[in-house]
Amino acid sequence: MSQFKELKQIAYESNMDIPKYNLAIYTFGNVSAIDREKGVVAIKPSGVAYSDLKVEDMVIVDLDFKIVEGSMRPSSDTKTHIVLYNNFPTIGGVAHTHSMYAVSWAQALRAIPIYGTTHADHVQGDIPITKVMSDEMIQGDYELETGNQILDTFKDLSYEEVQMVLVASHGPFTWGETATKAVYNNVVLEELAKMALNTETINTQVKPMKDSLIQKHYQRKHGKDAYYGQE
Repeated sequence: MSQFKELKQIAYESNMDIPKYNLAIYTFGNVSAIDREKGVVAIKPSGVAYSDLKVEDMVIVDLDFKIVEGSMRPSSDTKTHIVLYNNFPTIGGVAHTHSMYAVSWAQALRAIPIYGTTHADHVQGDIPITKVMSDEMIQGDYELETGNQILDTFKDLSYEEVQMVLVASHGPFTWGETATKAVYNNVVLEELAKMALNTETINTQVKPMKDSLIQKHYQRKHGKDAYYGQE
């Protein structure tokens, strides 16, 4: 019996949330979960349809990108996930999808502006977008460089406060304390992307919401005196 059975189960269930929440089609997207004590990550195998996916299919890799357990190749995005785990020490899961609205903003090379309180409940500013990758990076270790692009975007941002990013011309990556939270953040990001597009369609001259309202909504949920939800 695999010593990583529980980790594989977590990764499997989180991956199955991708089609459940319409975050990708066919084989697109992937979620991973990490066991930091053992120094390993469970991730979806590359190119396997969600309808065919099984718990035992999850591939176990270490933080040096080596396969520890599994008969299939891990997701082609594995190196991006591991770059994030190696540099964001408090995260427990990473989700990457090809959801329509978040991808549309990524393809438009635009950060998602903060227009309303739904957005401010989760992030205090725009949803950031990476720079467009250079030809040298594309022709090098592409998935590793994708991770590096995200790290560069977060040089002056807190990965714990902003748990989502758009990779330019590509799509969304999200993370969280668990794989479940990473998927949750992906679902939220897709909704924020949709709302922002609709807002700009209704009012082409719309401005970002004022900072006092941003801070009120963010702090009541995440601040030291937060009062949203139950104790």
